[in-house]
Amino acid sequence: MTTEKLGMTALVEDLNKRLAEVKLGGGQKRIDAHHKKGKLTARERVDYLIDKGSDFVEIGAFVGDGMYAEEGGCPSGGVVCGIGRVEGRLVMIVANDATVKAGAWFPITAKKNLRAQEIAIENRLPVVYLVDSAGVFLPMQAEVFPDKEHFGRLFRNNAVMSSMGIVQVAAIMGSCVAGGAYLPIMSDEALIVEGTGSVFLAGSYLVKSAIGEDVDNETLGGATTHSEISGVTDYKCPDDQTCLDTIRSIFGKMGSNTLAGYNRIEPLAPKLDPQDIYDILPVDRTKPYDMYDIISRLVDDGAFDEYKALYGKSLITGYARIDGWAVGIVANQRKMVKSKKGEMQMGGVIYSDSADKAARFIMNCNQKKIPLVFLQDVTGFMVGSRSEHGGIIKDGAKMVNAVANSVVPKFTVVIGNSYGAGNYAMCGKAYDPRLIVAWPTAQMAVMSGAAAAKTLLQIQVATMQAKGKEVSPEVEHELLTRITNSYNEQLSPYYAASRLWVDSIIDPLETRKVISTGIEAANNAPIERPFNMGVLQV
Repeated sequence: MTTEKLGMTALVEDLNKRLAEVKLGGGQKRIDAHHKKGKLTARERVDYLIDKGSDFVEIGAFVGDGMYAEEGGCPSGGVVCGIGRVEGRLVMIVANDATVKAGAWFPITAKKNLRAQEIAIENRLPVVYLVDSAGVFLPMQAEVFPDKEHFGRLFRNNAVMSSMGIVQVAAIMGSCVAGGAYLPIMSDEALIVEGTGSVFLAGSYLVKSAIGEDVDNETLGGATTHSEISGVTDYKCPDDQTCLDTIRSIFGKMGSNTLAGYNRIEPLAPKLDPQDIYDILPVDRTKPYDMYDIISRLVDDGAFDEYKALYGKSLITGYARIDGWAVGIVANQRKMVKSKKGEMQMGGVIYSDSADKAARFIMNCNQKKIPLVFLQDVTGFMVGSRSEHGGIIKDGAKMVNAVANSVVPKFTVVIGNSYGAGNYAMCGKAYDPRLIVAWPTAQMAVMSGAAAAKTLLQIQVATMQAKGKEVSPEVEHELLTRITNSYNEQLSPYYAASRLWVDSIIDPLETRKVISTGIEAANNAPIERPFNMGVLQV
């Protein structure tokens, strides 16, 4: 086994270990307590709801990773989100995990819920909310409650999605308190589980302190109250399983949407074994490799129709199929290549000619209604006097403009480096990819760890010297080590995933499945505006 394969295998094993820990939510004791109440956990509810044998593309499994340690942590942000298949239809599922702080909303919980709604809106996906939450985590309410992208935006989105014809079904399977009570009731249909589900603007203790009324929570807002007296809920279910079966029945009777019409034929497996990626991709992010070797193991039958193959070689552009879907691929070439002038170009760097080529290719994909897949391993745009005199800023801006204004669905896979403006040009999170995922080898930052550490060291040393302090080689080495360690922690894909800069960290072998599911989801949303580049310097 090669060094590369050993390294990638270790990274994937670490990924799977971390995922297993995350899936325990608040821990086994709380899972057991959940079961004693006759309730399924959030993940058990999702598994029961989706079609048997179908895939669930999870969004944000590592959200909250390493955050809120002083509060006991918040695995997965206290909510399970993802795209699953219910009665053959792709659906966005959002399930509160009540084993994590009773499903309370941390700041990152709100961000994750809003991302799930954003994906649903972009792709016109129906939404299922499996509600079991104590509401806002009060010690951090100032970071969850009042701002535009906070808790209240969720209910605003409920209303907007309903007006767009996006079906929303909510099941009250536990607590549903205060502002959170609006979410299920602003959905198209609401179900409630008898004995465990409850929904009210204020619980019994707050009612007692506010108006002096003595009332228990079940009488105040339980299943019988809302199904027989208030009429707030539409279905009363005796247990979790019946509730989920009812949701499946609802979706089984829904009509079909108008499709966007992205081209798909019978899928073919890659000609070369995708498992070879473990051997091809160096774990050391400074080592070169041939991106064609990666592409040939991701696309159907290895077939790749390259666009401008002899021009702008530091970027690879071309047409292929992934799981039968026609796609346009834009990928960074990581090995040294020879330019049209016979000069050697560094791998992973975007040059003027490659930026120009990519912009033209993106325009063509929009013209032909072909979804775009970006394979990122980019260190940035080329710098230096020759590049500046050649108009690298202008050509880079043209590529960024094309990415920003693209109307076909975009999907981004961060394979390795994702540095500086290269992140933007290769469709980073700010450029609205329908899904953005990372391999365990990914690194995201303004610049590489080594370059950033040296720059930050120079700034710190200069500051100390300006104050009259002597900086010995030993002190300088200690500073460099500390800065490097801190910066490298932020380069980690888990750091990015915890903050939802990427939707998921995936095994490279899952890439085809994620992209295929993403395009199928996007096919539910016809393009509503023409492609237009606006004004740019050419």
